[in-house]
Amino acid sequence: MKRLGWVGLLLGVILFGFLWSRTSRAVETQPSSTRKVAADFRLTDLNGKPVELGALRGKVVLLDFWATWCPPCQAEIPHFKELYTTYKGRGLQVIGVALDQEGEKAVGPFVKENQINYPIALANSKVTRAYGGIRGIPTTFLIDKKGRIAKQFVGYQDKQIFEKEIQNLLAE
Repeated sequence: MKRLGWVGLLLGVILFGFLWSRTSRAVETQPSSTRKVAADFRLTDLNGKPVELGALRGKVVLLDFWATWCPPCQAEIPHFKELYTTYKGRGLQVIGVALDQEGEKAVGPFVKENQINYPIALANSKVTRAYGGIRGIPTTFLIDKKGRIAKQFVGYQDKQIFEKEIQNLLAE
């Protein structure tokens, strides 16, 4: 009986997260003069390499908070792979920050199976707090070349929406 209760609770949380993320929202692109500096962080990717936001000044950064069990997150990954391939030579860096509680055990095989071509790091409470608590996933931030948050998306977005914003930030 207790086990069924936990399973039901877990399914409820997953369903809530899925429904929440289906309600896509985007904050208006902030004018350059009013953008807030993105919180710096230092995480380690799945290959043991450091991922530091501060080291990416001069690049446009797409910072995606996601989880392997999240269908809308999974649907955006092909967009991010394509965008990274297309724009990395022009100054785009994509970083995925996985929120899975199982950590590398769940994320590592998923990354390999889906051939994700950009760095994936595991979240910690400090980085999620610094970015507003991440109340729905996927949550994606676009950070300009000066390290400031230009736009935030909550929920699934089409590739074209990201691409338009990335092109605008690369042109700044």
